Amino acid sequence: MPSRALRVEVEHAAADALSDALLDAGAESVSIESLDSPRAVLSALFGEAADPARVLARALELCGQPPRVAYTLEALQDKDWVRSSQAQFAPLRVGRLWIGASWHVPPADAAQVVRIDPGLAFGTGSHATTRLVLEFLDRTMRGGERVLDYGCGSGILAIAAAKLGAARVDAVDVDPKAIDVTRENARANAVAVSACLPEALAPGRYDVLVANILAQPLIALAPLIAAHTERGACIALAGVLEAQAEEVVAAYAGHFDMTIAAREESWALLSGARR
Repeated sequence: MPSRALRVEVEHAAADALSDALLDAGAESVSIESLDSPRAVLSALFGEAADPARVLARALELCGQPPRVAYTLEALQDKDWVRSSQAQFAPLRVGRLWIGASWHVPPADAAQVVRIDPGLAFGTGSHATTRLVLEFLDRTMRGGERVLDYGCGSGILAIAAAKLGAARVDAVDVDPKAIDVTRENARANAVAVSACLPEALAPGRYDVLVANILAQPLIALAPLIAAHTERGACIALAGVLEAQAEEVVAAYAGHFDMTIAAREESWALLSGARR
């Protein structure tokens, strides 16, 4: 159960990126508040063993924000946090996919149902970057593909690929907690997803590769992602702000024909084909 809440004010343009980075760095959940105010307020929840100040410093570094910002930290009183968390998530449809939590009831005409409960790893479908990649998978997947989800978080993208007919789905993340969550979510969805740390990934090439991370890690990963894709393979890169898109495209231009395929809010989806 979360026991402390860290609250920090940021510019609205930086709120989504910092929210993602806080989750990547160790926050249990993050909500964005005061959307109609001059500055957004991020509220991040932490367990007793966490170091919120250290997590915030790491998150600011990940998303390229100034290293020092003012924040408040408060102890949480006993509360039904599960019910509070449930209220923040609504199901959504993306093409053939219906994504919802265990307490949601899918419509009768839902083609492929993906169950993801909000938890300790990023990815419920509610964030714009996740929706962009889900839309890419719905457009791209025809069945029988080998798929790699690089930076899997909750495993939502890997599970969606499996539901859409992939022949093989592998998933990696630098966070061991994300590996455990992905495996648990794959079992709950009755799909086969092999999840491991990046260094444990066996050599091999894939037909589809998706990575919803952040711009700078994506730039650093360009040679590795190229090495894991077959000629003609499709990739989708997300977690990239529109202002960062051209820099990421340039990092992949040596191996892929890249384009800015879609935009939502301030985020861009980059997609490409391996030459």
